[in-house]
Amino acid sequence: MSAQPTPVTAVTAKNQFVQGANGVRYAYRRLGAASPSVPPLVLLQHFRGNLDNWDPALVDALSARREVILFDNVGVGLSNGTVPSTVAQMARDAIAFLEALNVKQADLLGFSLGGFVAQEIALIRPALVRRLVLAGTGPKGAPGMHGWRQDIADHARRPEPRGEDLLYIFFAHTQTSQAKGVEFLGRFMQRSVERDQPSSLAARDAQYDAVLDWGIPDHGQLQRLTAIRQPTLVIQGDDDLMIPTRLSHLMAGLIPNARIKIYPDSAHAFLFQYPVEVAGDVDTFLSA
Repeated sequence: MSAQPTPVTAVTAKNQFVQGANGVRYAYRRLGAASPSVPPLVLLQHFRGNLDNWDPALVDALSARREVILFDNVGVGLSNGTVPSTVAQMARDAIAFLEALNVKQADLLGFSLGGFVAQEIALIRPALVRRLVLAGTGPKGAPGMHGWRQDIADHARRPEPRGEDLLYIFFAHTQTSQAKGVEFLGRFMQRSVERDQPSSLAARDAQYDAVLDWGIPDHGQLQRLTAIRQPTLVIQGDDDLMIPTRLSHLMAGLIPNARIKIYPDSAHAFLFQYPVEVAGDVDTFLSA
């Protein structure tokens, strides 16, 4: 009897590269079973995050039922080019990556800054997006989105982020949530080969410019959400210190076909605190 192939996991998935029509060489990882009837789930990463910043427990749980694609957008990690300073251009760069892979339609899960990009993709290329998951993110122009409070900004923008910075930003300041954060840090460091390159300080600054531009208060920009027609799942922790949790309720109220779930005793990285539960909720939504 021939040996069964070893399943590809978040820790073992190979780094792959594809050239976009924009001249950018994108780095990506692909895992899970592709299906002609089920579009891939594309994950859009947070501020300063690269391929390695996704929780392996979350990625493996998501890829158990569908194909999952992780990638570094322009100028991030192992992808070349210069990080743009607007979300709109990040969205167009993400579209160029999907076109390079010949992905005709995808489900999107955008986390934090990646959630900004996911909203923009759904608006400027609606036929590309089947379903949308917005995690720990907020809408353009909403009150309270114009940058982060000082303590969060100090930890998030540190030249070389440390474990304690991630714990402060990502997890609620409770004993139980912090303990889950420590578990996440252990999983985060499991991959020992073909690790991604840390994002540069220039990438950090361009991304924060994009965050600030997205958050300039503008009530009219909120009306853009009414044009998102895809079924949408909005998810967030109940005490997010980076992006106010109340803005998830605002998004869910403005997007016509949206549902919302808030996870208890958690903050910005609730999806890394509850990876199996979140993956189950996402799978149920995408399979509906």
